[in-house]
Amino acid sequence: MDDIDRFLEEDLDEKGDITSEALLKDEKGKAYIKANESCILAGVEEAKEVFTRLGCSVTILKRDGEEAKAGEKIIEVEGKLKSILAGERLALNFICKMSGIATLTHELTKMCRKKNPNVWIAATRKTTPGFRKYEKKAVAIGGGYPHRMGLYDGVLIKDNHLACLPIREAIRKAKKLGMEVEIEVESIEDAVIAAEEGADVIMLDNMSPAKAKIAASKAREINPQVKIEVSGGITPENIVNYTFADRISLGWLTHSVKSKDFSLEVERVF
Repeated sequence: MDDIDRFLEEDLDEKGDITSEALLKDEKGKAYIKANESCILAGVEEAKEVFTRLGCSVTILKRDGEEAKAGEKIIEVEGKLKSILAGERLALNFICKMSGIATLTHELTKMCRKKNPNVWIAATRKTTPGFRKYEKKAVAIGGGYPHRMGLYDGVLIKDNHLACLPIREAIRKAKKLGMEVEIEVESIEDAVIAAEEGADVIMLDNMSPAKAKIAASKAREINPQVKIEVSGGITPENIVNYTFADRISLGWLTHSVKSKDFSLEVERVF
């Protein structure tokens, strides 16, 4: 059972939609999903799959990554009304949440690239359990950098690792994996050591913009190829102060984003 089947089961259980079963027979109909506010679309493909699994036919009018204006139709759905209503909330959940993430990512990227055309806005692992791949996909649709999907696909040495062994030893051990090594540091001194040891990415964590700028400068003097990432306490309000970095990662993209407003309307019954 994949995600969409599992999500449908969560909503329908074994009893199905008891309200629709009580009120409807086998009527067919046509409905549409519309945007109630302007945004960058994401989750359209997932919404289509929800209705397809329920036996409906779907016409996509606006695609993931496109801008939707308030009032615009995004998707048209035809099929049994019971099926349309069974998929309504799940389809909207996908589009509302993912479009919120894509829109915020797009806005922050646009804002920051006015100061640094090469900076990337990155996601973190501060995601909703079971929904991470969709949230990360929405970040990518919005023009951001999804970062690692989990603990299994990227090396990131964090503070709790460094509570267990010295920074130089940690980097040397990690480099033996033959993968890009990223390390999180909280001081200028550790940023210098990380650059000396050949870390590929140095994440400057919870530093003020002034302190992080000094750390980045010193690390780049030692290794001009090192990538600088900043993280910790970064919000849409202060993000432009960190555009000297190569990447700016913020959990805000996924844990504090506001979903966009969409609705499904039944247009015709036949």
